[in-house]
Amino acid sequence: MVLERMELMAAGWIDAHPEYHADLADEAAALQAVFAIEDGRPNPFLHLSMHLTIEEQCSIDQPTGIRQAVQALAARRGSLHDAHHEVMECLGEMIWTSQRSGRPPDGLAYIDAVRRKATV
Repeated sequence: MVLERMELMAAGWIDAHPEYHADLADEAAALQAVFAIEDGRPNPFLHLSMHLTIEEQCSIDQPTGIRQAVQALAARRGSLHDAHHEVMECLGEMIWTSQRSGRPPDGLAYIDAVRRKATV
């Protein structure tokens, strides 16, 4: 079986997250599961989709400058995986702010937040 580009990316991030393997192994159970942070169950689908989102953003450099910002953060942390987890915080904040304000997502604020993380 030949995997598509997105499937290859997903497989890589799944491999990097063995803590989710059990949740992902049983498709029927996973689709019915409730992943509540309050219960200490992060949502593996949300987490992995954020990795894919960040990887896709970097591949097309959209918003412009995100590739360089993520690369700088990864270099600073010595790990692309760790950098992605920090970028997720910025991405989540941008989405949350957009939803609360009713305004479009602010790509510049997002990139600035990632850049700030790279300087700490």
